[in-house]
Amino acid sequence: MLKRLMILAALLLPSTVWAEERFITVASTTSTDQSGLFGHLLPLFQRDSGISVRVVAVGTGQAIKLGERGDADALLVHDRAGEDKFVAEGFGLDRRDVMYNDFVLIGPSGDPAVVKGLASVGEAFKRIAAAKAAFASRGDDSGTHRGELRMWKAAGVDVKAAGAGWYRELGSGMGPTLNTAAGMNAYVLADRGTWASFKNRQSLAIVVEGDKTLFNPYGSILVNPARHSGIKAADAQAWHHWLTGPKGQAAIAGFKIDGEQLFFPDAR
Repeated sequence: MLKRLMILAALLLPSTVWAEERFITVASTTSTDQSGLFGHLLPLFQRDSGISVRVVAVGTGQAIKLGERGDADALLVHDRAGEDKFVAEGFGLDRRDVMYNDFVLIGPSGDPAVVKGLASVGEAFKRIAAAKAAFASRGDDSGTHRGELRMWKAAGVDVKAAGAGWYRELGSGMGPTLNTAAGMNAYVLADRGTWASFKNRQSLAIVVEGDKTLFNPYGSILVNPARHSGIKAADAQAWHHWLTGPKGQAAIAGFKIDGEQLFFPDAR
């Protein structure tokens, strides 16, 4: 009788009472999430390791802050200067190259700033500013936003001073920013992965690509368990090593949309 009661209790109680799910939290970018990359990678990693990954998809700046606070076990982000600072200040360990793709400058079919086909994104930015053509910026301290601001600076344009009326900081992720740009007929800097998976393009198309300035590398970093007692260091290391090892790198190379490879493995 007692045995039957125990079996009945096991059926009625939530499974978490008997076995807690094994998981880590990875703070990453909206581009890796909205492109569909994580949807491709995570089931493969869980199959190989038994560990599930909960992704917090925010801008790179916010992801780094999550790591600083100990609210993530690992990062996958794309702002090398910010990544190196995170490690130098003792918040992160073992930063590794993972993959790369590139940014692309998107614009409306009418191309009011006449930038389509330019080899230099800096020249394109100068023309957009001179024409006061609508530009939608993520404005969210993401890796894309940080890269965009560096490009404006290199082009000699102070958007804070010159951008009134035409330069819009939205404070949103890549997908919502592309949606707004489509509605505004605005130029926008995007990562190629999110652009490839974006469906609401309306009149938008790639106008500038291929400039070496648009190179977009991603890095994986472990959050330092010495700074926060709750870090799941061993399982985070399993993720970190898988992602930068043969299986993870092959999985990254195998992620495609309509036959187009969106990220290129770069672990050394």
